[in-house]
Amino acid sequence: MRLLSAKRRRTKRSGRLWGLVGVLLASALIFAVVCSPAVVGATAATRKLPVYCVQRDGKYVSLSFDAAWGNEDTKQLIDILGKFGVSATFFVVGDWAEKYPESVKALAEAGHEVMNHSNHHDHFNSLSTEEIRADVSAAADRIEAVTGLRPTLFRCPYGEYDDHVIAALESMGITAVQWDVDSLDWKDYDAKTIYARVTQRVRPGSIVLFHNAAKHTPEALGDIVEYLLREGYSIVPVSRLLLSGSTTVDHTGRQLPA
Repeated sequence: MRLLSAKRRRTKRSGRLWGLVGVLLASALIFAVVCSPAVVGATAATRKLPVYCVQRDGKYVSLSFDAAWGNEDTKQLIDILGKFGVSATFFVVGDWAEKYPESVKALAEAGHEVMNHSNHHDHFNSLSTEEIRADVSAAADRIEAVTGLRPTLFRCPYGEYDDHVIAALESMGITAVQWDVDSLDWKDYDAKTIYARVTQRVRPGSIVLFHNAAKHTPEALGDIVEYLLREGYSIVPVSRLLLSGSTTVDHTGRQLPA
């Protein structure tokens, strides 16, 4: 009986040992698959991203504004930017352009870019490729009717996108643009908070996000522009920030020379 019990104990220990070896081998296999440069590289290469920021040698930055609903402060924003001789990019919704054509015209006449932010501010991830193309074209028609220029840049409503959204835009020859510095002005933060968020995060090649009709943006904007100019930044519209020629977008959304 003692001999039989000893054999059973050795068998159990051997089974546990082989079980542990099996777990370790399985873990090593999973680690190798997940961390393999070939696998990671393939995943990153197939994912489509908009431009969040741009690799620039000099200190260039773009200020962008989304215009979708209200129009309380558009004239004030134009005046503040004009005071410093700065041009920005306004991504406007087609419905907004239809409702406030005088503001769209004023933005264009002041030297600002008026680009596309969709026709109705829908959730693009839920739209088909055909619906995306129709929506973007309809908004572009409305903007072009006022400014005489057809938008070449697009900002997805709510900042939402996936591969099929970016692919649809690319098929139209349109560049999707996000941001890497979010003022969060739509949360009605005070001017001091907006100023701190932007100035602490901005870097060469950044695209800063603001909104028109945000409560404290006009109050913060002048101080932000003064800071950027004092720090040696050139403030340019997004189309002038983007690189020309053959480019690529890395896994962080940074546009680089190809």
